[in-house]
Amino acid sequence: MKTKSHFKTIFSLMAMIAIGMLTLASCNKDDDNNDNMNDTPKSITATASADPQFSILVQALTKAELASTLDQPGSFTVFAPTNTAFDELFKKLKVTGIDQLSKEALKPILLYHVLGSKAVSTGLASGYVSTLSPAVGGRFVSLKVDVMSGVQLNSSAMVTKADIMASNGVVHVIDQVLLPPTVADLAIANSSFTTLVSALTGAGLVPAISDPKATLTVFAPTNEAFAALASLPSDLKPILLYHVLGSTVYSNQVTTGYAKTLSAYLTKPMDIYLNITSGVKINNSANVVLADVVGTNGVIHVINKVLLPPTVVGTALNNSNFSILVSAVVKAGLVETLNGLGPFTLFAPTNDAFQMLFTDLKVTGIADLTAEQLTPILLYHVVSGNNVSSALMTGNVLTKQGTNISVNVSNGVKLNGNANVTLADVQGSNGIVHAIDKVLLPSGK
Repeated sequence: MKTKSHFKTIFSLMAMIAIGMLTLASCNKDDDNNDNMNDTPKSITATASADPQFSILVQALTKAELASTLDQPGSFTVFAPTNTAFDELFKKLKVTGIDQLSKEALKPILLYHVLGSKAVSTGLASGYVSTLSPAVGGRFVSLKVDVMSGVQLNSSAMVTKADIMASNGVVHVIDQVLLPPTVADLAIANSSFTTLVSALTGAGLVPAISDPKATLTVFAPTNEAFAALASLPSDLKPILLYHVLGSTVYSNQVTTGYAKTLSAYLTKPMDIYLNITSGVKINNSANVVLADVVGTNGVIHVINKVLLPPTVVGTALNNSNFSILVSAVVKAGLVETLNGLGPFTLFAPTNDAFQMLFTDLKVTGIADLTAEQLTPILLYHVVSGNNVSSALMTGNVLTKQGTNISVNVSNGVKLNGNANVTLADVQGSNGIVHAIDKVLLPSGK
């Protein structure tokens, strides 16, 4: 028979075991809390600082005074080059390390690796994204992302490890340091522009559009746009420069009207016609299919057709305000003549000007006029020479019709006393066009 003393001993042992289990559970809970605290994401700067493979990146961020920025609350994506990637950059730049690069040199490079929002790898799509590296006009330099096979940046750097979460964003490890690209670099990095790049290289124009001091707008035809051409002349330089403006114009700055390119005829820059009625159309034929790919020295707008420098007839054809003039030139059989060598000066009546003529003649349109009637009228609007408006002088000028028109430049440019030049100096590849608000009639017509 068990004694009271025996039960008391058993009870004490059970109590001790229970207390031990409670103590162990409490310790485990504290350990779990500590583990959870250790799992709390650090800032991007702290995350990089804790990983030896990013020691050069951290050194660079500190020197560029960006470490504190990526330590603060926010939402960033950082494509983080490893030490090995930086070592390759140092070889390329022929320097020994970060100490030989200035804060001013480092800052745009480092910011080119940063997006202003959090983008995990599954949220990345093929296309262009804006980095935080500054460009012309308050914009930011574009980065090309390809996700067909892994994640590739600018057709060169690969994401080797993705989605390292931080308290203020996400880090993706990359195997190459990215340098902010010029518009030339952007074209080279995009396989859709291989024909364009080959043409630019052959024409010796890559250095010009790589100039870091330039401010350019490039209307870049795709490979398909080049393939659609039946043929190209041997001298591509004037055609390629016809796709380039000497200033940076973003899509929201484009207005309907003419813009001067870097391609010239008789030293005068040739014009393209931009129309923003529905998207952005150039010369009434090419469409901008992707806008605002931003480089360090300008912007690329992708287009679906190659632009060919137009003759004076082509210049009129490119602007729907001259559609009746073009119809008249075609009916009169003068297209070949006005597509000739020139140089020509064409005083081009607008559609409104022709409508007034139709009213005066009591006809409904070009269809009511014969080629014989139209030819002398049209040739009366053509003068020999590439006469820019500033070179016009008061007096008589002989036309291709064989008689004179009178020019008065005392207040603008007026022809025959009643027709006004409303738009001057649209330069084509064989002459210049001045728009006028009235059709000129030769004496006796």
